[in-house]
Amino acid sequence: MTSQQKNKEPEVESEEKDQGEEIEIDEKQLPSRAAAIHEQIRQDGEKELERDSIALLWSAIAAGLSMGASLMAKGIFQAHLGDVPGAFLLENLGYTFGFIIVIMARQQLFTENTVTAVLPVMHKPTGGNFLLLLRLWGMVLLGNLIGTGLGALAFAHMPVFDDATRLAFTHISEKVMANPPATMFANAIIAGWIIATMVWMFPSAGDAKILVIILMTWLVALGDLSHIVVGSVEVWYLVFTGALPWQEFIWPFALPTLAGNIIGGTFIFALISHAQIRNDMSSEKNAQAKTEQKKAQKSQRK
Repeated sequence: MTSQQKNKEPEVESEEKDQGEEIEIDEKQLPSRAAAIHEQIRQDGEKELERDSIALLWSAIAAGLSMGASLMAKGIFQAHLGDVPGAFLLENLGYTFGFIIVIMARQQLFTENTVTAVLPVMHKPTGGNFLLLLRLWGMVLLGNLIGTGLGALAFAHMPVFDDATRLAFTHISEKVMANPPATMFANAIIAGWIIATMVWMFPSAGDAKILVIILMTWLVALGDLSHIVVGSVEVWYLVFTGALPWQEFIWPFALPTLAGNIIGGTFIFALISHAQIRNDMSSEKNAQAKTEQKKAQKSQRK
């Protein structure tokens, strides 16, 4: 019986663990700065994959609730800015609030995990790692949807906001549902790619991390791109106010948006980034092997 079976704790399979080593993230020991960033994100991904399921769920629920701040801020801005010059830019700046809260508080957001958690699986695509990835995605997505639903329910029925702000919430949410499924899917691919790019930038961002979050998520808002978690707050709001039947949350919104976010964040960005880094790492290993072989041949001649 393995230690994993004894402890009943999820454990990612990797070459380093097989050899009793840790992932190397020292830039001096790797072929490039990009390789160091890749390995740091992979290390973070392994930690996420090995987290307890209930802990993931609660963190994801908290993230869903926090993402309600995006709709709240955007709605308040829209209600009070009116015809102020640059109102479009300022209104969409409100979209960034939820992301700032979630990411800085280290809560579980589904679109982040399409990048960090998938790298360990790409590094060693075993059945066990795939199951861990599906477990993580399932728990985080479920928690995010529960949290966004609770947030939207509070916005719809608690006497917190004035009529102008509630009307703004409705306008913002109806704009999401104005797109056909194919458009939602295409928009979601770009959104997934931008969020993945943001995650990839974090290791180099340092103290500018919050600025990176603002700029990248503001870009998503300015492009009217589809995001499964933020969009869920908006669409749930229409459901709970009676403006939309609940079935339309699933289709035409959730399924095309979810698929697009996963493809943009995983199969485009993460896969391409992983491919180039693994090629660098393979080239480095081959070069080291040739050097050691030459040294061995020289020592034999002596």
